[in-house]
Amino acid sequence: MQEHWQTVRSIYEEGIRTGNATFQQSAPEWDEWTSSHLSHSRIIAIVDNEIAGWAALTPVSGRCVYAGVGEVSVYVAEKFRGQKIGNALLQELIKQSELNDIWTLQAGIFPENAGSIKIHEANGFRTVGYREKIGQMNGVWRDTVLMERRSNIVGIK
Repeated sequence: MQEHWQTVRSIYEEGIRTGNATFQQSAPEWDEWTSSHLSHSRIIAIVDNEIAGWAALTPVSGRCVYAGVGEVSVYVAEKFRGQKIGNALLQELIKQSELNDIWTLQAGIFPENAGSIKIHEANGFRTVGYREKIGQMNGVWRDTVLMERRSNIVGIK
């Protein structure tokens, strides 16, 4: 992913500008991004020789009992939205996560991001909670929908 970082970062920044993708207000530099994400399950989507989106996992905890739990990030470039690239990225992320012994995927999604919720539901995620006013963004308290997908391949079956 490092060789594509500038484009990946630009796509991340596009997501940030929507106001409904993340609490982050700016994209980090490569060193910070790579150290905060799992080293496996990093995916880019390419359409017509152009990076259309990316997906990756962050650990939810440094405690060993949570080693098989990852938080999902899926971002699609603005010009490619609505073309099912987010769905394809999420499907591949699920496959790669299971190959790397991840038994639970979770996602915290702003309720306003209906498209993301729909894609997650279509890929086996279920709503496990609603986090009311969990964080502030530009002085406004925001809620998130907590979604989870449990693997049928690794972990408890």
